Amino acid sequence: MKLLSVLVLMLALVGCNMDDFVGGGSSFQHGQAAPSVKTKTLADVGGDLSKITSYRYPDPRMYQISFDDALKENKPIVLEFATPGHCTQCDKQLQLLKEMMNVYQDKVIFLHMDQYYNPEAYDAFQVRGEPWTFILDAQGKVEVVYPGRILYQEIDPVLADLTGKVG
Repeated sequence: MKLLSVLVLMLALVGCNMDDFVGGGSSFQHGQAAPSVKTKTLADVGGDLSKITSYRYPDPRMYQISFDDALKENKPIVLEFATPGHCTQCDKQLQLLKEMMNVYQDKVIFLHMDQYYNPEAYDAFQVRGEPWTFILDAQGKVEVVYPGRILYQEIDPVLADLTGKVG
């Protein structure tokens, strides 16, 4: 019975954060071109945020543009795979990215992919488990992939480097 309880707990945790588990996740490497995939935008769902994210406090800026169109903007992209409807770490991750959006404003495109509403993106990026953060350079190539939750101190230097931000 104890072993069964441990297995159930492990399965529950796998759905939220793959940091400490072997297997799953994405196989994208630094310098690899990101796959172009059309993702839903606010326009596609008539402006109804509840049809594009399970996040309680979504920022509409994260849903303005499809990923395939974002690639054409020649700006760095932060692509967040998170389904806060079943992942508390995802909720915290999205809070951080909303703050990062205020810092980097129009220099970086921030996109949130919720598994319930953009499963095609999860498949294209081979994402299993959550959250996962992909940072792409202005040419759409993978700069960094973070499995699990990231900290401000981890993401800020990468974005500063990609945008030429000083201090």
